[in-house]
Amino acid sequence: MDEQAAVADIRQWWRGGLYILIFSLGAWAWGSGLLPVLLDHWDDITFLGRQHIQLVAISGGLAILIGVPAGVALTRSRFRRYGDVAMQVLNIGATIPTLAVLALSMSLLGIGNTPAIFALFIASLLPIVGNTMAGIRAVPPYLRESARGMGLSPRQILWQVELPNALFVIYAGIRTALAINVGTVPLAFLIGGGGLGELIFSGIALNQFGTMLAGAIPTALLAIVVDFIVTQFQFWTIPRGVNPMR
Repeated sequence: MDEQAAVADIRQWWRGGLYILIFSLGAWAWGSGLLPVLLDHWDDITFLGRQHIQLVAISGGLAILIGVPAGVALTRSRFRRYGDVAMQVLNIGATIPTLAVLALSMSLLGIGNTPAIFALFIASLLPIVGNTMAGIRAVPPYLRESARGMGLSPRQILWQVELPNALFVIYAGIRTALAINVGTVPLAFLIGGGGLGELIFSGIALNQFGTMLAGAIPTALLAIVVDFIVTQFQFWTIPRGVNPMR
């Protein structure tokens, strides 16, 4: 009971400290004039924020839907010899600056959402494929041998042994990819892709600090929210026995 009371007291202290911190930040934002600027740009923030989320959802979703199966396929015996070559190709692609990728996408696909989504998809692909391969390769061989001894087929071993043990590493790759994606989307404004980058670059061009922060702060908050959501999926969908978080 004493330990429970101590934990409850700690939680109350943390909750009180959090409320004080939020109130202090709000008072500072209002006193510095930042909050009124954000309220003045609220319509732009909501409109461009929806575009930002749409770009992240489409490009990040495509990267997950393609990257995870590709990473799994490159660990299978039929394609295992190509795994290192594929990673080298992806690593070379990752060394190309994002602006260069956007420029190449624009030259091939024109201006608008399509080249932006393609460039963001390419930027998000490497961490997902790499972590998927690394997670499956890191599964202890004795687990596979035990599964074979129990009569499981290769497909059953993949779904019941390899993927559950590799999920934590795969989710880490997805978190990294989406963080890169959210932070890169503002550059899509340069090729007509929309998003909160319009406020950021407009504020820089016009030397308006408040306008720039009206785009930068929601972008940072969106990155935190996306990472929190993926972390919750990571916590609740990975089996308890192989989940370091539980």
